[in-house]
Amino acid sequence: MRDTDRMIDDLVRDLRPVPRHALRYRFLLGILPALAVSLLLMLAILGVRSDTPEALMLPVFWIKSAYNALIALVALWTTYHLARPDGGEGGFFKTGAAIVLAMAIAATIQLATSPPEAYEQLILGSSALHCPFLIFAFALPVFAGISWVLRKGAPANLRLTGFIAGIAAGAAGAWVYSWFCTENGMPFVLIWYSVGILLVGALGALAGPRLLRW
Repeated sequence: MRDTDRMIDDLVRDLRPVPRHALRYRFLLGILPALAVSLLLMLAILGVRSDTPEALMLPVFWIKSAYNALIALVALWTTYHLARPDGGEGGFFKTGAAIVLAMAIAATIQLATSPPEAYEQLILGSSALHCPFLIFAFALPVFAGISWVLRKGAPANLRLTGFIAGIAAGAAGAWVYSWFCTENGMPFVLIWYSVGILLVGALGALAGPRLLRW
């Protein structure tokens, strides 16, 4: 019994109380600089679109930006909760599905009000083949930042946490890319932006069990 008590004393001797909002501060410390790195990479490699002043007047630009930002925020909030052992995904999949559905409705309306000869441009644009991979690339700094934070947390479901963290990073990368992208088709955004986001989600699901192990 004394040996057990001594062992417990040894284990807890150097423990220090964790500040109440430590995890929140770690998220800010890990994600904001990573997002800045992603933005700087976009500016260095691609630059912002040359018609930015005109683009800012287009509803589709803000719809595109809001689509990615909303997914990123919902996924980040869920990742924040999953970083704790008792955390769950909450309503992430329902909320995410609602955001995608809203975008699908907007894309359908745009197609329905456009002539058939415009469909190819609205769906494929001129960058369908490389758009998802650029999103993936710009998401990597954010994914690294989120992974660093989660390594200091204690997620219970590593694969699910990795997947949702990847979705958060992918949507952040898509938001960054949207400042360069000149595509104005909402079907394009719905399909190809979502593919890029899901690619990072798949990376998180595959890497989560090893990367986030504690």
